[in-house]
Amino acid sequence: MTDAGWMIVARLRKPHGLKGEVAVFPLTDDGEAVFKPGRRLMQLDLAGTVLGDAVVIERSRPFHREWLLKFKGIDHRDGLEPLRDTLLAAPAEDLRAPASDEVYLHELTGFSVRLEDETALGLVTSIYEMASGLMLEVQGAKREFLLPYRKEFVRQVDRAERRLTVALPEGFLDQ
Repeated sequence: MTDAGWMIVARLRKPHGLKGEVAVFPLTDDGEAVFKPGRRLMQLDLAGTVLGDAVVIERSRPFHREWLLKFKGIDHRDGLEPLRDTLLAAPAEDLRAPASDEVYLHELTGFSVRLEDETALGLVTSIYEMASGLMLEVQGAKREFLLPYRKEFVRQVDRAERRLTVALPEGFLDQ
């Protein structure tokens, strides 16, 4: 998420064909709603800096694991080359709010981490994207530890209380 209330929803990959379509890799599970015609999207670089004016989706369609988008006013692949490998963001208020057991990754920092018996383990201080998946850095009472953000460990997400309930294998914290 950017400071201005924009949520990153896709990464622009490359032009597709000759008539102004571009392949995007979705960073949302709600592509039908996010990539609908008429949606205004902002272009961002990897640092979250706004690049130029917003683009408006003219048409869209799913394509394998990606989406093909056509923006209003860009009718040739040459107009898309400068956008390659940038990010697309939508206004947060236009997107579906997460369900009660869902959370945006940027919100996890500061969540309390507790065992199922309510024993407090610590607070989430960082999030790392690793090849094996997301890892949460948890600052405990005596030390910090990494917790895989996987359903076999994270049993419940309480967004309102900012709490994760976890189940850990025996000896997990003894290392």
